[in-house]
Amino acid sequence: MSEPANPADLIDCQPDEALAGADMARLPAAEQRPVAHPPVRGRRPLVAAGVTLTGVTLACGVVLLAVGIVDSIASGFGTLDLVALAVGALLVATHWGWIHVAEATANALDARRERGVLTLQRGWLESLKPYTRYSVATNVLDDGSIRITRLRHTPVRASARTFTFESASDSEEVHSGDEPAAAVSERAEELRRQAALDTERERRRWEIAADAYERAVIDAEDEDQRAAARLAASRALSDRINANLREPPLVE
Repeated sequence: MSEPANPADLIDCQPDEALAGADMARLPAAEQRPVAHPPVRGRRPLVAAGVTLTGVTLACGVVLLAVGIVDSIASGFGTLDLVALAVGALLVATHWGWIHVAEATANALDARRERGVLTLQRGWLESLKPYTRYSVATNVLDDGSIRITRLRHTPVRASARTFTFESASDSEEVHSGDEPAAAVSERAEELRRQAALDTERERRRWEIAADAYERAVIDAEDEDQRAAARLAASRALSDRINANLREPPLVE
């Protein structure tokens, strides 16, 4: 097994936006938070209503124009004829506006629902911290044997100020299909418990480094201060390791 990442190396980085998308699969399954985008609701009824109002408006405008013209020919041009012609012309000229109003309303509703999804994603991303995770997965091979794989999910730099994760096999073992199912299941659970303990150990290491970094940094935009704070975080972690607290007793 290779050594886990030093938490102080990525102490001043934020989760990369790709972790909410394609990179999410690099995290342990238990920590993945896929957010389903809301289905488009209400768009068809709204657009249909816009089309209906467009048709009604056009029909009313044409009728008013016809009434105004016929009445002015039959009995002379009067005030009512002028009003009918003016309103009819206005309705005919603006009848397409209802479709635009319906489309704009539907877009506004979709955008509001999408903002809710983005808020959830942002909150989940901000909760991710760059420490190594461990997980266990099982799969059945073609010959009926069962492979138990321990995965290591290592934080790595995605850009100057963001991090993502790399997932790789940390160890694996194959159990014959002839072995008792209970024994294989017990072994898988034992590895899962150990993975959880190792993950918790890495989380504590991260908290030590993060606490030292926050105490040391004053201006997050000052690169010299950030470098000094990262060094302080590494020293705090080293002191904790030297005090034999890196490997606490494994308890369940």
